[in-house]
Amino acid sequence: MSITVILLVLFGALLHATWNALIKAGTDKSLDASLIAAGGAITALPFLPFMPFPDSASLPYIAASAILQFIYFQLVAGAYRAGDIGLVYPLMRGCAPLLVAATSGFILNETLSGGALLGTMTICGGILTLAFEAKRGSGHAIRLALANAVVIATYTYVDGIGARISGNSVSYTLWMAQMPPVLLLSWAISRRGLYAVAMHVKVNWWRGLIGGAGSIGSYGLALWAMTKAPVATVAALRETSILFALIISVVFLKEKASPWRYLAGVIIALGGLMLKLA
Repeated sequence: MSITVILLVLFGALLHATWNALIKAGTDKSLDASLIAAGGAITALPFLPFMPFPDSASLPYIAASAILQFIYFQLVAGAYRAGDIGLVYPLMRGCAPLLVAATSGFILNETLSGGALLGTMTICGGILTLAFEAKRGSGHAIRLALANAVVIATYTYVDGIGARISGNSVSYTLWMAQMPPVLLLSWAISRRGLYAVAMHVKVNWWRGLIGGAGSIGSYGLALWAMTKAPVATVAALRETSILFALIISVVFLKEKASPWRYLAGVIIALGGLMLKLA
């Protein structure tokens, strides 16, 4: 994997950690997640007229991705309500690339080098190390987190393949971003009512725009990287977002970090170095 791809994926990981921090700091995680999805769609709109339309073969992947993204956001909100984020987030983001690495051989016929596989496993191990610091958690939260790991791995495949056959990964990302917020906001209105959703949008619209721009930028960089490098390797490197999330929590949110966090940071950084050298 080239240094350019690595640096851009790492920048995308930083963006991913930033929009997750916005959801964490919000008062209503479900509605904030819907707002961020909508913000991503709005951010993408001005660029659509200047981009080629994705190849028609990729349209079923865009539709499938929208459904998977809807499920993903619902499981994120449910898992955060059921358990401690220190347990839920590492399980979701750590298990997903493990699933991709374990199955990419027969799904995509991709073969990872020994160094790339070791780097991938090291990053996943560092992320999962964070689960040991969780103070609270429940079996329900763990089940939701593991279910979402499967969803993340699935949409990684769907979008990785869709971006490759679309003819333009950027165009694929921009069009893919349009459908999830329609599903998420329609669901929110059906459950909460139009007035409650409108009031939340009125107060928190800025959170959606900033987080949405970060979300679409982060995922767009990852999909572009998947056209240049093995999907499993990119998926693992992207999950270094948890390392940036730790830095944000300590520096900006003034949260105390346990020794497990620092150990995980060292392991994740080591895994990233292995991917560079592979």
